[in-house]
Amino acid sequence: MARNLVTATINGDEVEFTCSTEQTLLDVLREDLHMMGTKNGCGSGDCGACTVILNGRPVNACLVLGVELDGANIETIEGMAKGNELHPLQQKFLDHAALQCGICTPGILLMAKALLEKNPDPTESEVRFGLAGNLCRCTGYDKIVRAVLDAAVEMRASKS
Repeated sequence: MARNLVTATINGDEVEFTCSTEQTLLDVLREDLHMMGTKNGCGSGDCGACTVILNGRPVNACLVLGVELDGANIETIEGMAKGNELHPLQQKFLDHAALQCGICTPGILLMAKALLEKNPDPTESEVRFGLAGNLCRCTGYDKIVRAVLDAAVEMRASKS
């Protein structure tokens, strides 16, 4: 089976990998690059567990082909914290107990990050709408929404 050479930037680092034309970004991250933070929930783009940020936009990694990534900039959950310092969203998820089993958490965190970069002062309705494509079977969403709103306040304050 022919493999294609792809060069992309993942979490700030230039990475080269080979992939077949059928491999998804999710497959490449987990199977070839051993980055296990991006989760495989449904494999059909319905749950959001595999959300990553591709060229500044959140996408379902299960719907993007690896061969489409040459020159792309990809952010995964592994790149969210800076060393031992958690991103404010990650810390607020801990503070608000906004996670349980953890399958959906990486995707929700990256979707929330993209949301707050676009809209640093969202309403509760805007957060709920922005996260609507990410399904969680454990938490009931209230703690997640509170964590995102609290992180937004902290992130705005740190920029002042």
